[in-house]
Amino acid sequence: MNSKRPVNLDLTTIHFPLPALTSITHRITGVILFVGLMFAFWALGKSLSSPAGFDAVSNALANNFFAKFVAWGLLSALAFHFVAGIKHLLMDADIGVTLEGGVKKAQITVVISAVLIILAGVWVW
Repeated sequence: MNSKRPVNLDLTTIHFPLPALTSITHRITGVILFVGLMFAFWALGKSLSSPAGFDAVSNALANNFFAKFVAWGLLSALAFHFVAGIKHLLMDADIGVTLEGGVKKAQITVVISAVLIILAGVWVW
């Protein structure tokens, strides 16, 4: 074992390239969507249980700041995860697997996702 190898324990000095950041964010949004499905299914079940349940969910989404924030967060995670998933499908098809292509696809992913997230915010709020 080489004990003279330099070790960097300060994680704030590590700078990931944009393709790595979009890939990590894709994984994080997948976890957010998995956890968020519990809330979405609960709201769906409550809204389908009775007219009063539907009114409760509708009023929460119309008047409650926290409910709107959660809905916008889930839609934002879905938007990024969807766009980044298409980027990964293109990589699986050997489209743009060069370093320049990876950076360009990551930039496109961020721009399209930002537009979709803003549109989701406009729709929810």
